Amino acid sequence: MHKKELKASMLLTLAAMIWGFAFVAQRVGSRYIGSFTLNGIRFALGAFSLLPIMVIQKKKQDNGNKENVGKDRKSENQAVWKVGISAGFILFIAAGLQQLGLVETTAGKAAFITGFYIILVPVFGIFLKQKTRVNTWVAATLAIIGLYFISIEDNFIISRGDFLVFLCSFFFAAHILLISKYTRKMDTLKLSFVQYLTCSVLSSAVALFMEDIHLSNILKAAIPIIYGGVFSVGIAYTLQVIGQKHAKPSSAAIIMSLESVFALIGGIIILQESMNWKGYVGCFLMLVAVLLSQYRRRYVKERVDTSGSLNQANSPLL
Repeated sequence: MHKKELKASMLLTLAAMIWGFAFVAQRVGSRYIGSFTLNGIRFALGAFSLLPIMVIQKKKQDNGNKENVGKDRKSENQAVWKVGISAGFILFIAAGLQQLGLVETTAGKAAFITGFYIILVPVFGIFLKQKTRVNTWVAATLAIIGLYFISIEDNFIISRGDFLVFLCSFFFAAHILLISKYTRKMDTLKLSFVQYLTCSVLSSAVALFMEDIHLSNILKAAIPIIYGGVFSVGIAYTLQVIGQKHAKPSSAAIIMSLESVFALIGGIIILQESMNWKGYVGCFLMLVAVLLSQYRRRYVKERVDTSGSLNQANSPLL
């Protein structure tokens, strides 16, 4: 493996680790403050943590193209705000459902169930007249079986927390499709900033009407909030952008899908969470499904420019 590819793989693995442990941070934070309060603050931190990177990028762009910068930038910014607000609204629903579900389920289970969006993206692509290969259907079947083992209890009823996280995966899939449509046409950092800011404003508005907000409780959840906002968004996103410059898209997708594994490990080590044998079998099947779904796209994606192709919006990560 080339040194640059090895370095890229290490950076992407670190990003996946940060995202995986973010599930643990979100679950810990939910012990002290409401779901929408947590999302409102952490997405605000995530948005503003991108500002230093945006300033540096802006200086480089201005130095490289000083002619017609003002006119082009105004047009671009209008497009970014339009798409960013739409993406932020979908992200608000997805993140809200995920955080509500995390209150009632484990970090590991939530990560694997959320990962179902990776299967849904190519399936939803059918409605956009995109080709879906046999591997996708095999992966979807494995994922559904895995979800059954993870979520369905002995009385054949899915828990409320698992169901909410399952619903969030559909909105994350829709979010990915929207972002992927525009990410090559506009500045991904600006787009990320707008969507995170939109999600923060909407989450905060709901929190003001539906949740009791106390500064003392926010301070108790300070570490999970900072981790979820600064580390999961600002740092991990930066690592992803740098890593994808020298990593094949197929490899990047597979590496970043390991966030589910890190979430499971974090839940076991930090929160002393556990599952029965069916849960672990389900997690294994979900992981196989994710890897299989990415493998089928390998030869198509490796011909695509890697800069921003997998966008942070997965992350769900978040």
